[in-house]
Amino acid sequence: MSKKNDRPLRVGLAGFGAIGGAVGDHLDAGIAGLELTAVAVRDGDKARRRMAGYARQPRLVRLDALAELADIVVECAPAAVFDIVAESAIRAGRIFVPASVGALLRRPDLIELAKASNARIVVPTGALIGLDAVNAAALGEIHSVTMVTRKPPSGLAGAPYLVEKGIDLEGRTAPLNICAGCARDGARGFPANVNVAAALSLAGIGPDRTRLEIWADPGVERNHHRIEVEADCARFSMSIENVPSRENPRTGKITPLSVVATLRGLVAPLKVGT
Repeated sequence: MSKKNDRPLRVGLAGFGAIGGAVGDHLDAGIAGLELTAVAVRDGDKARRRMAGYARQPRLVRLDALAELADIVVECAPAAVFDIVAESAIRAGRIFVPASVGALLRRPDLIELAKASNARIVVPTGALIGLDAVNAAALGEIHSVTMVTRKPPSGLAGAPYLVEKGIDLEGRTAPLNICAGCARDGARGFPANVNVAAALSLAGIGPDRTRLEIWADPGVERNHHRIEVEADCARFSMSIENVPSRENPRTGKITPLSVVATLRGLVAPLKVGT
């Protein structure tokens, strides 16, 4: 358990939407050893309305000021502001918990920065299962990792890859394979959609060897991920169907719960899983 002078660890949230708002609700409800102290948002009035019933009102601050008021900085903001949140938290030596895991693939220098500043980057499982098994298998030899993601078209709308290629998913009646490549390609083209693929690649054989398919499928109502792993110690497959958030269909309801579980694991006397 990581505490200083037995006081709760201060948590700062960058973003207060589908993920940040849900995480904030859990923190305000009470998690022993943790205290929500600051929130950075674009729309302060909307955030104040959301947290009107909170027992303790966190401060609303700039993105780059979170690290001054928090021991743990949770990033759950648009990918465009990832660098501001990440750099300020890591330079200050904080525990940095990114929801936009895909952004780490283009910023490997942040890991070296964390070493120099004595910070920690703690990646939540997000909308995926089985990362413990992948982490363990990576201590031996993993031969291949393949992930197939199927989402309702509405959950992929606005992705940079679709805009760049001029792909319109509206009105589709049949599944469409819109991307087949590696996890790095997916993180670049779908930054708000496949952070799970980035987390999988970091746990296993890296973003260039982790194979990824993305399907827009009007026949599914949930975000579906299937992973196949072939390793020298085991062969295993995993499948999960996540219920999309009403607030943001790109995000599964389980994603903020995963962040909360990660935060609990930082202070709990018993932690299950790596």
